[in-house]
Amino acid sequence: MNRKPLLALVMLACAYFPALSQTKTDDDVVRITTNLVQIDAVVTKNGKLVPNLKAEDFEIFEDGRRQTITSFAFISNVPAATTPRNADPAASRDPSIPAPPLKRDDPRRTLAIVVDDLGLSAESMSDVRRQLRKFVAEQMQPHDLVAIIRTGTEIGALQQFTNDKRLLSRAVDQLRWNVCSRIGINVLPPRQAGFPYGSINNGCAGHAYRSTLSAMKFILDAMAELPGRKSMMVLSDSLPTEDQILSDYQMASSYPQGEFFSRRMALQKIAEKAIRTSVVIYSIDTQGLQVTGITAADSFSGRVNDITRQMNDLMAHRSRVLFDRRAGGDMIARQTGGFQVRNSNDFQLGRVLEEQSGYYLIGYRPTDETFNRKFHRITAKVKRSGMTLRTRYGFYGYPEEDDVRRPQSRTNLALMSPFGAQDIDLEFASFFANDKVAGSIIRAFVYLNAKDLSFVKVNYNHEAKIELHGVIFGDNGVPVEQVRHNGVVSLPDKEYQKALSDGIRIRFDMPAKRPGSYQVRVAARDVESSRIGAAGQFVLVPDLKSRKLAVSGILVQSVNGTPETGSVETTIASPAVRRFVANSDLYLACVIYNALLDPATKRPNLTIESRLFRDAKRVFEYPEMAVDTTNQEDLARVFVTLKLRLGADLEPGQYYLQLAITDKAANVKKQQLVLQWVDFEIVK
Repeated sequence: MNRKPLLALVMLACAYFPALSQTKTDDDVVRITTNLVQIDAVVTKNGKLVPNLKAEDFEIFEDGRRQTITSFAFISNVPAATTPRNADPAASRDPSIPAPPLKRDDPRRTLAIVVDDLGLSAESMSDVRRQLRKFVAEQMQPHDLVAIIRTGTEIGALQQFTNDKRLLSRAVDQLRWNVCSRIGINVLPPRQAGFPYGSINNGCAGHAYRSTLSAMKFILDAMAELPGRKSMMVLSDSLPTEDQILSDYQMASSYPQGEFFSRRMALQKIAEKAIRTSVVIYSIDTQGLQVTGITAADSFSGRVNDITRQMNDLMAHRSRVLFDRRAGGDMIARQTGGFQVRNSNDFQLGRVLEEQSGYYLIGYRPTDETFNRKFHRITAKVKRSGMTLRTRYGFYGYPEEDDVRRPQSRTNLALMSPFGAQDIDLEFASFFANDKVAGSIIRAFVYLNAKDLSFVKVNYNHEAKIELHGVIFGDNGVPVEQVRHNGVVSLPDKEYQKALSDGIRIRFDMPAKRPGSYQVRVAARDVESSRIGAAGQFVLVPDLKSRKLAVSGILVQSVNGTPETGSVETTIASPAVRRFVANSDLYLACVIYNALLDPATKRPNLTIESRLFRDAKRVFEYPEMAVDTTNQEDLARVFVTLKLRLGADLEPGQYYLQLAITDKAANVKKQQLVLQWVDFEIVK
């Protein structure tokens, strides 16, 4: 094997790149302008979406007055399915394969799953985790943009939207019952002496309802930055409209003097904000099917007549509690065009997702009376029988030009958005690594197209000012680490010309203080023009102290030339740029941690299997290879290099390479397997 490309790849993994020298859009769905009122509507029949209706099949009424439909379209959120010709038809879909990042204009279903841990019992939280795991693994598709957000902790909403099932699965794993929940251990607590309806007065539950509503407002504000029609799925045991059930919550004394508020009014504002931000709310009553009768855990005392009365009161109270708790969720769902799922133990999450597959956009011309800043009731009907139509209750009569949103930094928005920014051609790769000196880090590689930067001639050099931002987002979308570099790229004429053709490469490290799953985002801003480029990637930081087998991210590189003739010219491009041609060699490098030592050889005994995937289908599998550790000194960090041949029949498109690493030194029953992925594109 020619060792020069591998040596170059090793140098690329270990050496630093030169650092910087220090120094309302048309995407809105619900549009209310002086010449157009546009609403979205979903039509279903027997629970299935109906996509083939025409404008004449609908009637639209504003405050009871029929309107003439002037614009009409059906918008599909589901891309056409494609299957690569070279895929193995017998190969089953591997759910662990990362989905390719979505672009802003790609068809997609956008769904925020709001887990109201401030309004969930411990009993219901267990059901929520189970159903969400099933949803992510079996029902979510690669084109679905989903966020799983808890109400009971600090929230970063926009940056959590992803189609990466690995991130979402780990978000589900983080779900826990909140000790400040306004619901206790059980949905319906057992009757006890002195507490006939149960009590959860734990000192912080009194403020939990307002905290839930504040979280929902924050999420809706963030979703306003996402294009198109969006949905919010609220999973909660309790969203009442008023305080009919204070005897159950025992919360009246928890509100300080003067802080009591109207729940119905607060929920109405939630619905209004959802309408303005093109968000449909679906309420999932996670109480499920409950037995309101007497159970063995209930305690009664007194004479027979007293016990009979206590039993009847308890059953009536429990029925009322279940009804009252779901009233607020039902209200905001109906007003925004969604529905409530109740009396269901499986929560019907697939039904909600199916309804997001498409919708009708129906528009009409408003009159002057429309803009009186009052609420206008919208009624939509479908003329065909057997069909169900859902749309929003209405809108407030002021044009979208008056809907002033709090301004945000374009760089911050680019860092948080799941679509990044494309003013500057920026490509990005990041991965976990660990060494004896720096410890665990996330290493980021950035490629910038120099033609997108504003270079000016300063003396004999060409200079461009750049702001580089890097953020690591952790649990519930909260930033856990941030770096910022302000600098100047200064290049003499020869290097400047090379940069125009080859681009600019930057590398920087961010400390990874704790193990976990993270979203790593970077944004680069050209100071002169204010153009921005941004991108993001999932990174898993393993817990090396656990002594379990782990692996770093994968560096990947191809070569130019003809290996068979011995004429190989290696071009060291940025690891962020992963575009290769078919019928070429692919060189990879990674580091394996915590490998066991074989008792016979006193060295690790590791094997690697490499598998190539496209569109979630396995297209090629390479033979198993043993890892050579002969000349390695630090056996706690085994450096691995591989050369794989890309087949000549591979079609252009996005591919994923999976490395499956097995520690053969372990007992057969305890052999450890660790997987790592890297994505790349094959071009002509």
